[in-house]
Amino acid sequence: MSIIVNGDPSDAVPGTTIAELLQTLDVPTRGVAVAVDAEVVPRGEWETFAVADGARVEVLVAVQGG
Repeated sequence: MSIIVNGDPSDAVPGTTIAELLQTLDVPTRGVAVAVDAEVVPRGEWETFAVADGARVEVLVAVQGG
């Protein structure tokens, strides 16, 4: 198995924290929300929340415009 990010398999190793995953994906730290297996993970837990093997991670980035 692997970690799925936004519907695609990722090279992330199980046990990687959300903070590490976002850094690897080069995602900005502001205007971002993360859900793991359909549960939103509060920003305060990103440094310690380890992503399990087979987890489905959704990374949402706010975009300005109309």
